[in-house]
Amino acid sequence: MEFGINSPVLFVLAGIIVAVVLAQSVFFLVKAWKRAKQLGMDSAKLKRIARTAAIFTIAPAIAIVISVITLSKDLGLPLPWLRLSVVGNLSYETIAATNAENAMGLSFGQVTGLTATQYVTIASVMTISILVGIWLVPLIGKKLLTGVINLEKRDKKWADIFQNSMFIGMISAFVGFVFCDVAGVFKGDFTGLIPVCVFVVSALVMAVCGLLLKKTGKRWIMDYALPISLILGMAAAIPITAWLS
Repeated sequence: MEFGINSPVLFVLAGIIVAVVLAQSVFFLVKAWKRAKQLGMDSAKLKRIARTAAIFTIAPAIAIVISVITLSKDLGLPLPWLRLSVVGNLSYETIAATNAENAMGLSFGQVTGLTATQYVTIASVMTISILVGIWLVPLIGKKLLTGVINLEKRDKKWADIFQNSMFIGMISAFVGFVFCDVAGVFKGDFTGLIPVCVFVVSALVMAVCGLLLKKTGKRWIMDYALPISLILGMAAAIPITAWLS
């Protein structure tokens, strides 16, 4: 049978895993609901909480759909759907897929058809790499948390600096990927500026959302700032690519 990145078999396999994850979510939702009733919480309040939570999941869901569309050109729909429905995110998945494709002499966004071997290789890189974080939690999570708590007890200011530094370090790894091809400008290749310009547009949109949130106090802006910046950033990529290519 000829391999295809949108093979029905892949949809079935991905669907089974996603169904298991959804079943887990429903199971814990039912358990939480029953426990809340045992604690004497009002049914009307529980329904209001559930309704509010459901509404505010729309914003991250938009970002996930955009991520699936971004990856689907190279990898088809089943794999991005599976990865982003369980544990993945756009920044990581794109970098992992790009690195795997580059190692095989391919260019992300310009792949017309993957072989089964290439597909499995990319899927393995995307999956195994992100599992490191899951494996580390039971190994060092408790010690790390205990260390942070002890640091907070001794000096809360330095504890905040430590945690913020770790977060900034993680973000810097992704930001570095945006600027990695800028040096091509000195050789007359301006395509390396495309991700930088898209990054700037998205950052400006996020800053505007922050200012609107501060001025109006509308909390929904905070929930939708990410998908708005993603959508406008990707939309801006079209004229920017045409301009710099």
